[in-house]
Amino acid sequence: MKAMILAAGRGERMRPLSDTVPKPLLEVAGKPLLLHLIEQLARQGFRDLIINHSHLGEKIMAYLGDGRRHGVRIAYSHEAGAGMETGGGIFKALALIDSDPFVVVNGDIWTDFPFARLPSELMGLAHLVLVDNPPQHAQGDFSLHAGQVRAEGERRLTFSGIGVYTRALFSDCRPGKFPLAPLLRAAMTQNQVSGEYYSGRWEDVGTPQRLEALDRELRGRSKPCPGRS
Repeated sequence: MKAMILAAGRGERMRPLSDTVPKPLLEVAGKPLLLHLIEQLARQGFRDLIINHSHLGEKIMAYLGDGRRHGVRIAYSHEAGAGMETGGGIFKALALIDSDPFVVVNGDIWTDFPFARLPSELMGLAHLVLVDNPPQHAQGDFSLHAGQVRAEGERRLTFSGIGVYTRALFSDCRPGKFPLAPLLRAAMTQNQVSGEYYSGRWEDVGTPQRLEALDRELRGRSKPCPGRS
């Protein structure tokens, strides 16, 4: 499967850092968030990547190039202006995606999720990875019942920004700016969205404070133990 990384967001909550650096290129532990994801995907067999970009997108392209030095092949989908939101951005990039289904990952997360276990065949239109609700999103997004994702339910979980989608999910769409959530909710009413719960590490690095906290943690992990050479 091909994988798409969403990197076109303006990063309003990350300002002022994102005024001069695109949010996915902000660093944790000396490495851009985007590169953490790319290296993780490459290690797990995803070598053909599509990255969409808008705000300061030329910096993303200049930093990553064609991806060869990172062990991948990168194609870019440019979005003019302020971007096309998640749904419109994926729809625009479909011309670059020749696998069905395909993986999509938010470019502003940090996780140890094992991407290789994502399903390469779907019974429905989409498959979502759900995680525990972080403090900043305590209300959650969806619920999970016997492997099916529902828009409503008692135990609500947060959509991780990791999903597998079929081209058919976008069959009624037209070019332009539109969100992804309404497409997913409509598919859920037809029992066409499967899902899984991931209890491992996942961080939505959406603010300077969360970026700094993750950076401190990861740098602390890499320090040698006292007294050892």
